[in-house]
Amino acid sequence: MGKFIIRNKTDSFSFQADKKSAAVISVLAAFTLLVFLFSLSAGSAWISLFQVIKQLTGSTAEHDFVINTLRLPRTLLAFLVGAALGVSGLILQGIVRNPLASPDIIGITGGASVGAIIFLVSFAGQISISWLPLAAIAGAGAVSVIIYILSWKNGVTPIRLILIGIGIAAAMNALTTMMIVLSDIATAGRAYLWMTGSIYGANWSDVYGLLPWVIVLIPVTVFLARTVNVKELGDDVARGLGVQVQLFRFLLLFISVALAGSAVAFAGGIGFVGLIAPHIARKLIGASFAALVPAAALTGGLIVTLADVVARTAFLPSDLPAGVFTAGIGAPFFIYLLYKNRNL
Repeated sequence: MGKFIIRNKTDSFSFQADKKSAAVISVLAAFTLLVFLFSLSAGSAWISLFQVIKQLTGSTAEHDFVINTLRLPRTLLAFLVGAALGVSGLILQGIVRNPLASPDIIGITGGASVGAIIFLVSFAGQISISWLPLAAIAGAGAVSVIIYILSWKNGVTPIRLILIGIGIAAAMNALTTMMIVLSDIATAGRAYLWMTGSIYGANWSDVYGLLPWVIVLIPVTVFLARTVNVKELGDDVARGLGVQVQLFRFLLLFISVALAGSAVAFAGGIGFVGLIAPHIARKLIGASFAALVPAAALTGGLIVTLADVVARTAFLPSDLPAGVFTAGIGAPFFIYLLYKNRNL
């Protein structure tokens, strides 16, 4: 298939994509829409797809509470969380040039968990629970700053960043476990549920809280795609081509942290999506970073949406955390990646 170029009027922004990538993204978007509608239909009470479409188009108000109040915000939040984690993982794998990198592997998710657990242990009952997402984002940001400072030695190299990130992730997990062990049973139960990752009880406030992060940062990532493509050739080549390597590495890391931190803040520790989604997108699209961004967002959103549908329908009347199912798929996939890249 041929290629085409998208550029603005002044040629200050442009990227090249091929028709195959556009076709794959279109199919992926159509499949995501089908899963989205199925998610609105499935639950303790089945609603036909025809009735769902009628409800969404305003032709009927028969299922208004179930769809508009219960299932639609939950499904939207699941998709946004998956999209944010997918793009976050894609950015990390691009800047450290390592297929094993993801927000949960190098400690960003762990930092968000620590921020949330500190809030639950220290301030629950004293401050509104609506401040929990802010605590998680602050935790992810603080840990990322620590990782970046410890990785700095006349600049930040990818291998140093990921090794220190893995060490910080282990320290965050230990700190989280210690705080849960020392807390009372009720707080420990809430903390474990949050850490597992669940969309249960999602409402429109959660959707409106996460939406700005996704609709701003993902397009910015597409805008920086050309720089990422150059950086993947190596730091020396990128400098030779005029790229400010450290500046763009910091900017991309900030976007990755903000996406992962905001997703974890609203859905808890849903693991492995940031690892799996970029790999699936790369298999479907190829190496073009600009095309990979929407593909990783759609793939991540699809994974979390499917996981949430299974979590709330497969074991009725129980409503399990979606993170159980992403971890069930992600852990074997991570082992496969370790085996495949054992000679790196």
